[in-house]
Amino acid sequence: MQIITDTNELASFSREIAGRPFVAVDTEFMREKTYWPILCLIQAAAEGVEAIIDPMSAGLDLTPFLEVMASERVVKVFHAARQDVEIFHMLMGAVPGPLFDSQIAAMACGFGDQIGYEPLMRGLLGAQVDKGSRFTDWARRPLSKAQLSYALSDVTHLRDAYPILLERLREDGRAKWVAEEMASLSEESLYRIKPEDAWRRLKLRGARQSELGPIMKLAEWREREAQARDIPRGRVLKDEAIFELARLKPKTVEDLARARSIPAGFERSKAGAGILEAIAAGVALPKSALPKIERGERRAPPPADVVDLLKVLLKRQCERFHVAPKLIASAADIEAIALQDDADVPALHGWRREVFGDLALKLKRGEVALKLTGGGVELVDVADRTRAPRQ
Repeated sequence: MQIITDTNELASFSREIAGRPFVAVDTEFMREKTYWPILCLIQAAAEGVEAIIDPMSAGLDLTPFLEVMASERVVKVFHAARQDVEIFHMLMGAVPGPLFDSQIAAMACGFGDQIGYEPLMRGLLGAQVDKGSRFTDWARRPLSKAQLSYALSDVTHLRDAYPILLERLREDGRAKWVAEEMASLSEESLYRIKPEDAWRRLKLRGARQSELGPIMKLAEWREREAQARDIPRGRVLKDEAIFELARLKPKTVEDLARARSIPAGFERSKAGAGILEAIAAGVALPKSALPKIERGERRAPPPADVVDLLKVLLKRQCERFHVAPKLIASAADIEAIALQDDADVPALHGWRREVFGDLALKLKRGEVALKLTGGGVELVDVADRTRAPRQ
């Protein structure tokens, strides 16, 4: 087992994998007590070579490996890539690519919704993954041989599984599907943490119009504080506190002291002053700068019968194409389509529209119908009373 703790070793290893068509990559990190993830290990495996990189080693420069992560000649293979890619974006200032996410590919191959690493490797390779070191403190040194073996297996099995998944996608004509998903996963906006957009994490449906500005500015202030102090945002200010303060809109230190969510004495701190400034800035925002909140009570509910029919159609299409339902349409997508033919949801775009979206709209318009048969549910073309093409 190669454990890389030296920059020269890493440069040599990086030259090896730079000449391979793909590299399987995984990371181990900690972020329970920090805002930014603490990168503890990088595991990488390409054809004929694998290693664990210890980024916590004194003096280790990750640049040689990051150059490979930026190379367009090498496909980067992850499982459930989002958090790993976020870490590399933080290190590189860019999204590594090209990307391949085995979890998304597995969903396109019919392995079920968001299948975990262990069951996927078991299904593809018959591999048994030892789970004993899953909940390890990866920041503690030294790591045991069992911990290191567990970490490395995350990429050695993935290296073996990638060609199998790739071949299945090609055989089923679904490589294009996954390519669309990888393009979305590679969007830099997913990983760029902008404090001014932090309010989007909050559930605003119950908020009053007059509270929206303070909520937005308090969320922005909290995000900047959490980033600057490198602590979880909840340790700066909890969500409930943001909503309470937006409702109260304190203007003075004395007003702030009356808030139940503020600890005694906090109001006179530097943070207390920041909160008051954020609330004042939020109150001053013009209506044009505030988000429009959908009020559930004002929106007509989706027709229940239409939703049920669309769910049956989705199940039918997923079984026919052997693809996980969540990859095609969420419950919210179904409800949106039931309400609007032009709903801006993923199910009405790209390959999802080909598999499900177009048929969903035809079903709504009465152009196709669902027919129960001994073999399940079939589609019937209502216009000429003949069976619709198998889609």
